[in-house]
Amino acid sequence: MYKDYFGLKELPFSIAPDPRYLYMSEQHRDALAHLLYGINSDGAFILLTGEVGTGKTTVCRCLLEQMPQNCDIAFILNPKVTTNELLAAVCDELRIPYPAGNASVKIFVDAINVFLLDTHAKGRRTVVIIEEAQNLGIDVLEQVRLLTNLETNQRKLLQIIMIGQPELREMLGREELRQLSQRITARFHIGPLSEEDLPAYISHRLSVAGGRARLFPEESVRKIHALTKGIPRLINLLCDRSLLGTYAHGREEVDIPTLLKASEEVFGKAPANGKRNGAWKWSAAIVTVLCVAVIALGFLKQERARGVGPLKPSAPAVSASEKKGAFRQSVSPGKTGAADSGSDAAVAETPSGVVFGFGSRSPDTRLADMKWELSDQNDRSEAPVHKASGRVRSGHRTEGAGAARAGRKGAR
Repeated sequence: MYKDYFGLKELPFSIAPDPRYLYMSEQHRDALAHLLYGINSDGAFILLTGEVGTGKTTVCRCLLEQMPQNCDIAFILNPKVTTNELLAAVCDELRIPYPAGNASVKIFVDAINVFLLDTHAKGRRTVVIIEEAQNLGIDVLEQVRLLTNLETNQRKLLQIIMIGQPELREMLGREELRQLSQRITARFHIGPLSEEDLPAYISHRLSVAGGRARLFPEESVRKIHALTKGIPRLINLLCDRSLLGTYAHGREEVDIPTLLKASEEVFGKAPANGKRNGAWKWSAAIVTVLCVAVIALGFLKQERARGVGPLKPSAPAVSASEKKGAFRQSVSPGKTGAADSGSDAAVAETPSGVVFGFGSRSPDTRLADMKWELSDQNDRSEAPVHKASGRVRSGHRTEGAGAARAGRKGAR
């Protein structure tokens, strides 16, 4: 859609494994060199691994274009099969005849061995390339290893190239596959493109497609690497969609807003930015405060259910003599030491006859009692109050108490 607008002959960022668009970074060049070395040597197994979308298949297609003319190649694209199905696929690729409906491993293996001996006599080589080899089962891998047992004094009659994701390396590290692992003569792992390689990668693909190289400014290229982490397949998807967005807006170069919008459309999520991070932090803070408030409220309700109330303010500190006057109470005869009928306070009498009250009287009541007792202190006798002389109760003097004091003054 945007080819004519940007002066392109074809789409530059297709995800098809076209060897023409393979950018030979240092690691891709080394990967291809390892594969060619393995083919030209006498080894049995060659291993190429890499993350998803790093260009393993494109490197393999480039290898096929550089294979010697005397090689017969079997390309297995779907290795998630049983042992019999894999052997049948190898025979189909190499045009090896076998009985229809055959289910015998021995018949497949014998037919392959006859073919290998015949091609060796003609001076030809046989190579089996297995894509997505991490999907092979342990029993299938063991059968693949057994296929390479046919050899001459000089070299193996069958070479196998396994291409897969990093999980393949982990599989080959198992104890039961150590025999196969020891037969691998060339290994290479492809990683993502570096930020330094990305400008040359984009320019190479635009040049092959017949376009100009300045469609992506430097700041856009840096943003592309940040969004794709250097994975070539993701780079192609993002660049293709951003060129479409640039065309739709009638611009000449891909800018950052167009890249962010294309990233959201291609990857299915919006890239993180400062505003969204700030909103997330505020949301987290609000949730934290609410959690603390709920926990505190629950704690207070629990304490109240146990009968623990808020602390009451304590009465002002008074001297011992004031306490004595403040808490002295009158009780009726025979009730000394018992709770007063009008109050929940307990009373006790000293050896000298003075009665003190102890209980849960309020601070205001106690302060009123103290004021009354202090005002009446000069009228009291030094002798202790007896039980028969009456009592002071609730801040009022009884007639018996006054008669007792008058009698004592007369006696003196």
